[in-house]
Amino acid sequence: MNPLTSIKGTIISGFVVAIIIAVLVGGIEFQAWSFVVWLHVLAGVVWIGLLYYFNFVQVPGVAAATAEEGGPGPGAINKHVAPRALLWFRWGAVATWLTGAAALEVMGTGLLNAFTLSNGAMVIGIGSWLGTIMLFNVWVLIWPNQKKILGIVEATDEEKAKARPVALMASRTNTLLSVPMLMCMVGHMHQLPI
Repeated sequence: MNPLTSIKGTIISGFVVAIIIAVLVGGIEFQAWSFVVWLHVLAGVVWIGLLYYFNFVQVPGVAAATAEEGGPGPGAINKHVAPRALLWFRWGAVATWLTGAAALEVMGTGLLNAFTLSNGAMVIGIGSWLGTIMLFNVWVLIWPNQKKILGIVEATDEEKAKARPVALMASRTNTLLSVPMLMCMVGHMHQLPI
């Protein structure tokens, strides 16, 4: 019964090992805020990891597969990999945003302070806005257009052609925004009081 034979077993084992380390080390205080922040970081790794996968690996890989004469073409990726990756991508975005909102509350910053950039929440507030824009892009621009591109919903060739640059530019925008967003997340933890 090897837990590494399934992704569920692997993830559960990862949580068990993390908890064991926290108990053994003893210096890690698992208060409400640290648990929520931990979940936020885990969800963010899934979301941003897939964002980087799409931009650094899949998009150029599909382009190369399409250009290769007599090659395999993009079918395998678009039919079997992309829909599953997009499922984790879009729900990772939701989980990241929700756990981020929860982290703002339990850490005492407050969602309102972050989104109004007040009461010393300038850095994390900017990060929150960037993450919110990215979440919007995932659900309003990327996912609806990817459904057309991948044939998940019916679309004409013309509709697919129009969907491609919208999905790509929204994804590239998210990649761009992820860099300052991550800086704001980390910078917030090291920000000196004003």
